[in-house]
Amino acid sequence: MFDMTVVLDYRGALLHGLWMTAWISALAIVLGLVIGVLAAIARVSSHRLWRALAAVYISALRGTPLLVQLAVIFFMLPLIGVQLPALLAAIIALALNSGASQAEILRGGFATLPPGQTEAAWDIGYTRWQVLRYVQLPQVLRATIPALVNETIDIIKNSSLVSTIAVTELMRVAHTYSSTTYRPIEFFLAAGLLYLLLTLTVSQAGRYLERRLRHA
Repeated sequence: MFDMTVVLDYRGALLHGLWMTAWISALAIVLGLVIGVLAAIARVSSHRLWRALAAVYISALRGTPLLVQLAVIFFMLPLIGVQLPALLAAIIALALNSGASQAEILRGGFATLPPGQTEAAWDIGYTRWQVLRYVQLPQVLRATIPALVNETIDIIKNSSLVSTIAVTELMRVAHTYSSTTYRPIEFFLAAGLLYLLLTLTVSQAGRYLERRLRHA
């Protein structure tokens, strides 16, 4: 018989799993943003080698499943002597995957900038780094907030895959207790509701930030 009250006895473990999912996803998004900015800059660089390397990275990471990327980092790197803890491997895989997507989002943002702004900044003595920091990046981030929020939501959902390498996040907790209690429907439904709560929170935060920046 369907009975959601059974999950209340395990609410502590489920909430811990939710916390793990939240901070793993947050760290992956932040690292992915750094990677994405660097890859986007390389993608629009005047140097052919940087453009080619960025294009290969973006194509490879966006064109293969995250599960395959997790397997390569966690299972194949030890074959060449690189042993990573499961949690670190999960964060690296998520960050690299997100970085490729964010790079394309940011590249689209850079493409919308009027070229005259850069030339004007150079005329008043800005260095290339200052132009990027004070002129280009603020506008690009403001313009791409909706897409970056969507990417954050995707990473939160995709983080469920890290349970395959024994990282104890929300999906791993739900799978463990659904097996021990023989209540898969209740535990996976509870996990789904918690994922929904987390993604709705991120979505609302993104809308709030977008409104604030629009009127700034």
